[in-house]
Amino acid sequence: MTAAMVWVAYASPEQQFHIAVPFQQGMTALEAIALSGIRAQVQLPEPLNLGIFGVRLQDQQQLLHAGDRVEIYRSLTINPKDIRRKRAAQNPVGRYMKSNRAKLWKE
Repeated sequence: MTAAMVWVAYASPEQQFHIAVPFQQGMTALEAIALSGIRAQVQLPEPLNLGIFGVRLQDQQQLLHAGDRVEIYRSLTINPKDIRRKRAAQNPVGRYMKSNRAKLWKE
């Protein structure tokens, strides 16, 4: 029989971490992070924004279940809307412009 585990996940701009930690009954999200030793490997953002499987935690002392993945979130470096605006400006295909498909019909 394999031991129950929880995972701690964090993605820095340079590297991704997915560390398995042995599950203990009554373990909290902060305890899992401490047991993972991730703080010794990378500088974590403060204050910690945590989630379990993509659902943001309101209380960092929330109890975990076996198999949970504790995710440590960092702030975005670029606003996703700005990325889309920049991409749209580089490839202007809009309502009043001919699309790239119009070039095929001319031949």
